[in-house]
Amino acid sequence: MFVGDILRTHRAPAVTIGSSETVSIAANLMYASNVGALVVRNVSRSVDAAVVGMFSERDVVAVIAERGTGGLAAKIAQFISPRPLVSCTSQHTLTEVEHLMARHDVRHIPVIDNGRLVGVVSMRDISLAFEEAECAA
Repeated sequence: MFVGDILRTHRAPAVTIGSSETVSIAANLMYASNVGALVVRNVSRSVDAAVVGMFSERDVVAVIAERGTGGLAAKIAQFISPRPLVSCTSQHTLTEVEHLMARHDVRHIPVIDNGRLVGVVSMRDISLAFEEAECAA
């Protein structure tokens, strides 16, 4: 099974945020969109802006734990990892992506095909896909 298989059944678009937005805006956007992580684009949410990272619920909690509620006014860019972006393509197998997530200790990975963001795959998406495949077998 491939990441593209999940994206075909999981029609929700990736929710993005610009790196110049605040942690508060990110938290509100995650809540309103019912997602656990946002794809961070360089500066703005424009579809032409490069994907530079992910910002998750765990990141919001870490900011508040480190800085208190004042951290909500901080820019997302301050908390994006300087490490290279961990991403996959729609042609990766679910097992490959599961290993990527474990190796990098992440739960959400942007799916980028030919330089274009096409979705996000989560650990939950992978677990559900494996469960469905088991039930169908």
